Amino acid sequence: MSGRDAWFTTTHDWSVDVDRNHLSQIRSHPGRYAPGGVLHMILEVLAYAVDEAEDQGGGHATVTFGSDGTIDVTDLGRGTDTRSDHGMAVRKPVVSTKDVRFFDRPHPVLLSDGHPRRGMSTVSALSEMLEHTNRRIDGSWTGGYEHGVPVTELLSTAPTEHTGTTIRFRPDTSLIPPSPLTPDDLRAAIAPNDFLTVSVR
Repeated sequence: MSGRDAWFTTTHDWSVDVDRNHLSQIRSHPGRYAPGGVLHMILEVLAYAVDEAEDQGGGHATVTFGSDGTIDVTDLGRGTDTRSDHGMAVRKPVVSTKDVRFFDRPHPVLLSDGHPRRGMSTVSALSEMLEHTNRRIDGSWTGGYEHGVPVTELLSTAPTEHTGTTIRFRPDTSLIPPSPLTPDDLRAAIAPNDFLTVSVR
């Protein structure tokens, strides 16, 4: 066994690019996996920013509500782990496969809305579009998804001054009801954290 099949699983299985059955399960039960709708989806993405901030001893994230219904969450962490397999860039499939830390565990980790954390695949599965861009010290990449399924190749982008990850998504309103969530509502729902500060606009 060599290459990505030999890479150790800590959060996601590197050998699988997309788990369609897993994504279908989420779409079949949106109320279970995104209770509270858009708020819970944003908190799922911010939970990853918290992970990055804890690893680095501190960090910042910005949440931006777009006029087109998209939501942009950008952090200044390390950028999603991306490796090379036979010269091809392979990004950890955090939005298209199960997060093994949080699915099917008897004692779930709760987000600040009081509901279980499941991982970013819940966000992508319930979004008509999601764009995942990661910026690392050795390169930057972006890719597009529809309901968690990749619809573009992983494309290399120009390097930037800062590392980090941006998740930009538009919830599917046939699965997640349109949300009256405002920036003030989100600010009130975000629990204080010793490692991550969050700006909302």
